[in-house]
Amino acid sequence: MSDKDQTQFKEMLDAGVHFGHLTRKWNPNMAPYIFDEKKGIHIIDLNKTSAKLDEACKAMSQVAKSGKKILFVATKKQAKAILDEKIKPTGMPYITERWSGGMLTNFATVRKAIRKMSSIDKMQQDGTFDTLSKRERLQISRQRDKLEKTLGGIAELTRLPAAIFIVDIHKEHIALQEAKKLNITTFAMVDTNSDPTKVEFPIPSNDDASKSIAVILDKVANAIMEGMDERKASKEKAAAQEKKEAEKKEAEKKAAQKAAAEKKEADKKAAEAKKADEKKADEKKSDETKADEKKADGKKADGKKAESTEKAS
Repeated sequence: MSDKDQTQFKEMLDAGVHFGHLTRKWNPNMAPYIFDEKKGIHIIDLNKTSAKLDEACKAMSQVAKSGKKILFVATKKQAKAILDEKIKPTGMPYITERWSGGMLTNFATVRKAIRKMSSIDKMQQDGTFDTLSKRERLQISRQRDKLEKTLGGIAELTRLPAAIFIVDIHKEHIALQEAKKLNITTFAMVDTNSDPTKVEFPIPSNDDASKSIAVILDKVANAIMEGMDERKASKEKAAAQEKKEAEKKEAEKKAAQKAAAEKKEADKKAAEAKKADEKKADEKKSDETKADEKKADGKKADGKKAESTEKAS
């Protein structure tokens, strides 16, 4: 066992993650995860808990890295504050109040309620709320508080989550059924009184003690943050690569423009040189023509002179 595993094992042992329910309340499907029985209580095998926790954390980290959402459900009194403390900083949606039937299977209606909450917030910001009567303001405020209590944790959830994490599937059986019906990946803390075969990523653990819940959710939250950090780093790397490619294309474009400009200038100079050569050639031809004409004129004059001399004789 590595140092990391030993530390994790000790943390879980100190938090009482290994304490199950009374033996008479057990679910036979939990047999592979039970280490022993002590004073009528089942003891969970923490080695298997550690392995299952690592497996679940790795999968959740990948979900977070992909930019998808994991919905956390824990309506137990002892789990509410822990969920708020551990999961809220990750930005993942969560439910800590009573699970309303159809929250997943009838998500469109839930979205309408969330939009209603947003519209009330907008009214309060733009001053419309202040124009209402005292009675209307009171009714709307109460409606807003009720919506915040039940849906505040999923206000940013615009589509169905990619996965769901449940603390106590025995208590949250409706949430589990809805998730399975919609083929949503399921993660859960599963105690000895629950059926782990109903969950894709079960974490055998004490789902009643607040310390136990805190230890498991702390590991889960860290895994999610790691996945989100990897996504951020990947995006930054992609942006840097994109910038580099854009700069390369820009440099190639400038080089092509420069080459084109140089070619244009060279062509211009060549055309001017050709024009100058043609001009010189024309001038030379013109001079030669003039010389020929002058020579011809000279011969003509000589002929006339000779003719005049003959007549005089």
